[in-house]
Amino acid sequence: MAGTRIDGNEVARSVKARVKEAVAAIKEQGVSPCLATVLVGDDQASATYVRNKHKACEEVGILTRDHKLDASISQDEFDRVVEELNMDKSVHGILVQLPLPAHLDEFASTSRISPLKDVDGLTPHNAGLLAANKAVLVACTPSGIMEIFEHYNINLEGKNVLVINRSSLVGKPLYHLLLEKDATVITCHSKTGDLAGLCRSADVIITAVGDRARFTLTPEMIKEGAVVIDVAISRFNDKLAGDADYEGIIQKASFASPVPGGVGPMTVAMLLRNTVTAASLGSRIGRQF
Repeated sequence: MAGTRIDGNEVARSVKARVKEAVAAIKEQGVSPCLATVLVGDDQASATYVRNKHKACEEVGILTRDHKLDASISQDEFDRVVEELNMDKSVHGILVQLPLPAHLDEFASTSRISPLKDVDGLTPHNAGLLAANKAVLVACTPSGIMEIFEHYNINLEGKNVLVINRSSLVGKPLYHLLLEKDATVITCHSKTGDLAGLCRSADVIITAVGDRARFTLTPEMIKEGAVVIDVAISRFNDKLAGDADYEGIIQKASFASPVPGGVGPMTVAMLLRNTVTAASLGSRIGRQF
């Protein structure tokens, strides 16, 4: 019997509905939540991501400011843009679209964002709070995955969870979020030995490799009734695809997320939630949504 298809669009709609109500409530107190995006260069994929984020903000009533910077911008010039946004009281969230051109230091660049406006949860301050189980603004994709678990009543307590990713955007924040739910977490990466064996022993697999030519999660690699969350997205055989052979996996898993339509919509939804939370924090209203 096939497992349950995780509908990221449905879960995202639920989050967006709550955000829209929160935006209306905070506006009644004289605060208009505003997200500023910073895009460097003319990468078309990045430009599309930014447009989609602006559209989603408009749908829930969040104001946006779009900063498009030339690809040749110096580090000092870039830093000045971020500092100006930090000082602008009308801006509550700052999102620097990654990746940045090679001559810009991504860690140094994102670290300059005020922790109170860090809607991507990437600053050392917010990453440290997450490790201490005190974070308010958490990386969007990991927090979106946790929202999926909650929506589908997937209990993580005592479960063996395998995360195939160790990035600051996905794997590392997920590790801490999963520990908070009392899961036993193993983080895997390109140097991990016997990955297939580890997958077969996992109750939950969260995979975010993004290279089907190098790695595919197949039904033979999961145990009966496992939960599979596919975070990756790339083009494979002229189609958008994740890491997992979804059609095969869903016949064996209890829950599985497709690509597209799984985790992707949640990333944007959690960005909206972080933005209205940041507006609340920055305005000292003291509410989280």
